[in-house]
Amino acid sequence: MQLKNMSLLQTQLYINGQWQDAATSRQFAINNPADNRHITDVADGAGDDTLAAIASAKSALPAWKSKTANERAIILRRWYELMMDNQDDLATILSTEQGKPLAEAKGEIAYGASYVQWFAEEARRIEGDIIAPPSNDKRLMVIKQPVGVVTSITPWNFPNAMLARKAAPALAAGCTFVAKPASETPLSALALAVLAEEAGIPAGVFNVVCGSDSAAIGQAMTDSPSVNKLSFTGSTAVGKNLLAQCATTVKKTSMELGGNAPFIVFDDADIEAAIAGLMNSKFRNAGQTCVCTNRVYVQSGIYDQFIEGLTSAMKALKVGPATESSVDIGPLIHRKAVDKVQELIDSAIANGAVLSYQAKLEEMGSNNFYPPTLLTNVGPEMAICQDEIFGPVVAVQRFNDEEDAVAAANNTEAGLAAYFYTQDIARTWRVGEALEYGIVGINEGLISNAMAPFGGVKQSGFGREGSKYGLDDYLEIKYLCLGGLA
Repeated sequence: MQLKNMSLLQTQLYINGQWQDAATSRQFAINNPADNRHITDVADGAGDDTLAAIASAKSALPAWKSKTANERAIILRRWYELMMDNQDDLATILSTEQGKPLAEAKGEIAYGASYVQWFAEEARRIEGDIIAPPSNDKRLMVIKQPVGVVTSITPWNFPNAMLARKAAPALAAGCTFVAKPASETPLSALALAVLAEEAGIPAGVFNVVCGSDSAAIGQAMTDSPSVNKLSFTGSTAVGKNLLAQCATTVKKTSMELGGNAPFIVFDDADIEAAIAGLMNSKFRNAGQTCVCTNRVYVQSGIYDQFIEGLTSAMKALKVGPATESSVDIGPLIHRKAVDKVQELIDSAIANGAVLSYQAKLEEMGSNNFYPPTLLTNVGPEMAICQDEIFGPVVAVQRFNDEEDAVAAANNTEAGLAAYFYTQDIARTWRVGEALEYGIVGINEGLISNAMAPFGGVKQSGFGREGSKYGLDDYLEIKYLCLGGLA
């Protein structure tokens, strides 16, 4: 891997401001999913390393939270600037370990950095209240204080951004932080630690523990009485287990869990805009995002026209490794992901779905690539409509009226993101309010940004990341009653 700044490529754990091997001295391999080539070996941390990182975070907490908001803001702003100064190298690291096209990886770096920039500014706006007292001899005040030591577990699909948007509000609030990145993509997190140190984040305030045994590291985080909060992005099943573990110490938690996003196209929609929005939503990161479209509903009056336009757009997609500048879709993260996608497609076809289009792949350097695929005549009972596809597959259903579309869209335990296209302003409000999702894109396929609250409802979790609401989960509210003033 060729970088302008080779110091960004780290392979050790980052604990208490020091780069160190795992306590066991073990390592695990990191491979490029585009060609299965070995990139490097990374320290294989476990429970003892996690506890050491937690201890360092606890020790660093008093000094960090006692800094003024402005002092923390200046450091975070510097961290943001360093991320953008090193955007090309960070994107190269991300593309190499995760597989997404380089241009898309550069976009993720900017996206992740935008959260650090945003919360550098929000650090100065942590404000309390003065409340009217019940009697003249009292004064009532509300202040906000940092939760304490925060731990995070982040996924492989956005290894830079998912960590940045958790760490930034935590540090802005005055918390200290221990990160556990996905074992498939630890290099992006370690590179952020390099820049955190350069930005002036003190030893122990930001720590990174990589490891192949996610369960052991997670258990150390959930069991530790020194940890005050756990923030997790990942599957609903794992999230439920972590919640159960956190219950023993009554930790504060944020959960961004699985999605099953519907994409509804009404017959009064701008069809070209709807197709463009679907392409942006569905095929970003090869369909491996928690908010990407999973179920497409098209109204009968425009169904044939929409399918024709969508097929044409999908034929223009190019699949290949991140190193090729014209590539739109990279590999899936590993072969298991490919097998899962194929299983969902096979099951759907066996139950009556029609394979309307599938691209032909050229010979690739690995078997982790999957061709853009379009299924029609899909039914709601099919597994492909109930499970997250996490691949470049569009599954389309036809509907007749608005009520049916909304009912079908809401018929899921997930509630993260939803999308719909219409030019009817009354329908915009009706459907937007009726959809049971934390995020709704209306005539828009790209919905996430640092200024808006990101999070779901139902079994997609709770808590919000980004926006002015993003600090709330990292703060405790304290009420002060001052008496004896008569």
